[in-house]
Amino acid sequence: MIRRATTVDAVVDAIQTLAVRGAPAIGIFGAYGCALAARLHEGTERERAFLRIRDARPTAVNLAWAVDRVRASADGDYLEEARAIHREQVEVDRLIGEAAIELFPRAGNVLTHCNTGPLATGGAGTALGAIVAAYRAGKQLHVFAGETRPLLQGARLTMYELRAAGVPATLIVDAAAALAMREKKIALAIVGADRIARNGDVANKIGTYGLAIAAAHHGIPFYVAAPRSTFDFALGSGDAIPIEERRPDEVRIDEADDVYNPAFDVTPGRLVTAFVTEYGVIRPPYFESIPDLESRADFLAAKR
Repeated sequence: MIRRATTVDAVVDAIQTLAVRGAPAIGIFGAYGCALAARLHEGTERERAFLRIRDARPTAVNLAWAVDRVRASADGDYLEEARAIHREQVEVDRLIGEAAIELFPRAGNVLTHCNTGPLATGGAGTALGAIVAAYRAGKQLHVFAGETRPLLQGARLTMYELRAAGVPATLIVDAAAALAMREKKIALAIVGADRIARNGDVANKIGTYGLAIAAAHHGIPFYVAAPRSTFDFALGSGDAIPIEERRPDEVRIDEADDVYNPAFDVTPGRLVTAFVTEYGVIRPPYFESIPDLESRADFLAAKR
C-alpha cells in the first residue's frame, strides 16, 4: 500500500507512526514535508508547520538537521533544498558502503539490528548498505538479522532487503543474539544510529546497547555506520539525548499491565569499535576524531 502525505498533519503522522522510519529517511521526508508546508502556508503558519515537523520525533537528529537546512535555504527554494538533501544521501550511502568493505572478513557471519537499508535512508542504506557493498565486493558473508521488537523492523524490512539483494541471511529473535555470537561464530556486528554525541555515545533502536555489551563480552568488533548528519556535535555525551517512549499498546497484552516501552537506548562510545561515515572510518579516541569530523568541509554540499 502506498500512502501519500498531502498535508502537514499527514507528514507529522507518517513520522510519528513510523510509516516513514530510519534516521536519514526521516530527514529526507521531513525536508520534503517542509517544502509541502511552504506551498500550503505562509508567514507564521509556515514557521509553525516547520517546527511541528521538526519536533515530530525527538531522538533522531537527522530530522532537525534537515528541517533547519531547508528553513535556512538562501533563495527560499525549499523543494530544491529537499531534493539536494535526498541526492546527497544517495551519495553518502555509497561512500559509507565503500569505506566499510575493509572491515568485513573475506568470509564469515555478521550480525545486524533493526533496519538500515534503502527503506531507512533513501539511498543504499548505512549498516545494511555496507553489508551489501561488502557482499558484492566478493566477501562471503552470512547475515544474522535481529527481529527488532516490538515492531519487527528486522523481520519485516531487513530480511526483505537482504533477500532482494541476494545476501544469505538468517532471522533470529532478539533474545538469541548473544547465543548466536557464540554458537554461530559471529565475526562482527554492525548497526546504524539515530544520534551520536561528541564522545561517541550512540542512540539507536532499543536493543542496540545489549548487543554492544554482548559483542564486547565475546570480543567481537561492534561498528556503527552513520552519515555526518547523524552526529550531534553540540552534544557532549549521550546523557542528554532525549529517548522517545512509544505507546504501551505496542507491547502489552493485558490492559492492566504497566509498560516501559522506550524506542531507543544509548550505547556508550567505549563499546563502539569504530564509526563508518562518508568520510571514512572514525576510530577512538572519539573526543578527538569526532570533533575532527565536524571540522571537515561538507564536500557533498559543496558539489551542488
